[in-house]
Formats: sequence, structure tokens, C-alpha cells
Amino acid sequence: MGLMEAFSVGGGLVMEIMLVITPIWTAFLLGLVIGWTWCPKWWKNLDKNTFDSFISKIGEFSAPSYSTSKGFPSIQSFTQFNLKFPSSSSQSTGDDSISANNQTSALQPSSSKLKGGEEHNVVNEGDLEHIYKLVEEKDGGPSWIQMMDRSTPTMNYRAWRRDPETGPPQYRSSTIFEDATPEMVRDFFWDDDFRPKWDNMLIQSQILEESQTTGTMIVQWVRKFPFFCSDREYIIGRRIWESERTYYCVTKGVPNSVPRKDKPRRVDLYYSSWCIRPVESRKGTGEMTACEVLLFHHEDMGIPWEIAKLGVRQGMWGAVKKIDPGLRAYYKARAAGGPLSPAASMAQINTKVNPNYLKSLLTGDSLSVTEVVVPPEEKQQGGMNMNVPKVLIFSGAVALACSLDRGLLTKAVIFGVARKLGRIGGKL
Repeated sequence: MGLMEAFSVGGGLVMEIMLVITPIWTAFLLGLVIGWTWCPKWWKNLDKNTFDSFISKIGEFSAPSYSTSKGFPSIQSFTQFNLKFPSSSSQSTGDDSISANNQTSALQPSSSKLKGGEEHNVVNEGDLEHIYKLVEEKDGGPSWIQMMDRSTPTMNYRAWRRDPETGPPQYRSSTIFEDATPEMVRDFFWDDDFRPKWDNMLIQSQILEESQTTGTMIVQWVRKFPFFCSDREYIIGRRIWESERTYYCVTKGVPNSVPRKDKPRRVDLYYSSWCIRPVESRKGTGEMTACEVLLFHHEDMGIPWEIAKLGVRQGMWGAVKKIDPGLRAYYKARAAGGPLSPAASMAQINTKVNPNYLKSLLTGDSLSVTEVVVPPEEKQQGGMNMNVPKVLIFSGAVALACSLDRGLLTKAVIFGVARKLGRIGGKL
């Protein structure tokens, strides 16, 4: 009875509170709608960093138990979890041009090459291990809570969230695209020139540094936020590993020497990585003609996490359903023969991973790590070079057999030895 009485009293109190705050929230939401549709000129001259600080202080007051862990992997650019904020301009995905420029002024391309030691420090095997354990749900984190399960005729989408003890909320999603290959989906998500066609938050992008050896990149993004917040800047490192047509694509915030500015506001804590792999189609044909994208994302945008979670819940599906039409437009653009953007070209430079090595990450065994994918023409050339010792060995054996002795036994011995040496030479 005591529990029922507490529930009854608590329910009445909740109803009284709701009666008080409902008109306040209604007025607040109405104000937001009016603000989005009518932005006064004086607001554009207002210091938005001051407003950001004000919002951050509200978050600290309302949720003092949360703390940011700078050592935790960073996430950002909600690839599939973009906060749904209305925008005054819409972008069409029907344009077949694959190398379309961003609508706003783009950053000047001035990329440089990464040095060997530097690229190892940007994104390395530790990041591969982390995303692999996330995919296998062996990372030791909290359990995932399902948030959404939606689908269209050509796409199925599910999303989960979890709240670690420290750091911002983390999100996990599974998106299955019908009639799509992992290679095309990989290029699609890496292609920053095409991204503004389906992601209207990205307004500027630039490759700062790159490695033609491993495909590692350092990229600068500027993403548009609502008019009452300043835009956000991201300096992210990228790299892709491949194992039997499964692609582990890591993007995360990295230390850098890019000078900070008041506007846009720099986001340091950012992590947004994908596992892209072929899966069986929902059509029931038994063929692996569909592609699954497992996304793991978290970031600290400088907005109170509870407010950010509310925005994600409200805008998640509206942002996600734009991805599938964008992917189909990308297919058409590639079929039309448009040139690859620099970022999409870098997406095709992968580091090949031994599947047994990935399995060893869960068992603790020590195996060799990776090897860079070699183009087919280089493999053929290497094969010809390895056959040269065999030719030399057998030619020398023929000359020796004919010059030393005409007996069959002697010749058989010489040719037998030459055959063994030829096998050894082929392994060199």
C-alpha cells in the first residue's frame, strides 16, 4: 500500500507540474519556430560564442554530474545522426555531377603529404582494434538501448544509444542498403565533395594532409549549426582497413597545428567510424547484394548532452532518410563517368588486414598486423621477377647435365636438385 500511495501522490504532483510547464514549453517552441522562420538582422551581428557559453553554463547547472573525458575516443559530424535543424536552403540529390562544389565558399585546397611517423600517430592499429571490438560488441562498454527501427523499400535502419560514466552519449546504428556494394558505399561516405548533396550541415571541407601509402588523411570540416549557435569546426584523421571486403573506416578528432579561431568553434572530442560489409538481401534470393553500414558515433559539440539527445531523437530519422536517395544519386553520378574527388580517390587506398589477426584481437594472440594493398599491375610485375630465378636454375641445370655426363642417372640427379632449388627460388 505504501508503494501505491507514493505512486498516487507522485502522479498528482507530476500532473500539477505538467499543467504549469506545458504553457511555458508551448511558448518556447513557438518562439523557436518563429525564430527559425524570421531571423532579424540584429541577430546576425550578435556574438554567438557568448550564446554558446550561456547554453553551456545552463547545461553545467542542470546536469552537474556529467564530466567530459578528453581521453575518450572523439566523435563528430553525425554522419547518420545529424541534429535536425531547419535550414533556409535545401539541396537536391538529383544532380548527377559527382564533383559538385559546396554551396558556400570552399576552403582553398592546399594538402601536403604526411610523413611516415606522423601518419602512424594520426590513425593506427589501436584504432582498428577499437572499432573491431565495437563491431563485435566486445569493447567492455555499457549495454546498448535501442532507439529506432525504421525502413523504406531500399533501406533498413536501426539505432541504439548508451550513456557511459564519463563523456557524451554514444550512438550505434545499422543501415542496410539494398542493391549496393561495400566499395561504392565506402567511396560515398568518404566523398566530401558530394556529401553536401545529402548532408546540408557540411558547408566547408578541405584535405590538409594525406598519405598515398596508407590512405591516411587529415581533413578540416566546417558544419552549420542553428542560427543561435556558431558553426563548428572539426580537424579529423581518417584511415580505412579492409579484410575480405569488410571495410573498417575510422574518422576521429586528432591533435593538430591548425590555429583556433573564435568562429567557427573548434570541436575536439569527435569519433565517427563505420564498418561496411556485404550482407544478404532482404529480397529472399539468398544473394549478398545488400550492404550493411555499422556506425559508431559520439562527440562533444559544446551543447548540454541532454539537449543534444533530445535533438537526436527528434531529428534522427529526418536526417537518415536523406542518405539513401543520396547514395542512389551517387551511383548515377559514378555511372555517368564523372571524375572521382580527391577524398573518394583516397578511399580506395586501404590497408589489408589478415582476418586471423582481427580474431586474435579478441583472444590476445600475437599475429602479424597488416599489409598495404598492392595494385594488380604491381603484383603481376612482382610475379615475373620471382620466376626469373627458376629460369636461371633450370637453364644452368640443362647446361651442366649435357656437359658433365650423358648418363640418365646423372642427369636425373642434376634435374632433381635443380627442381628443389627452383622451388626455393620461387619463394624468394
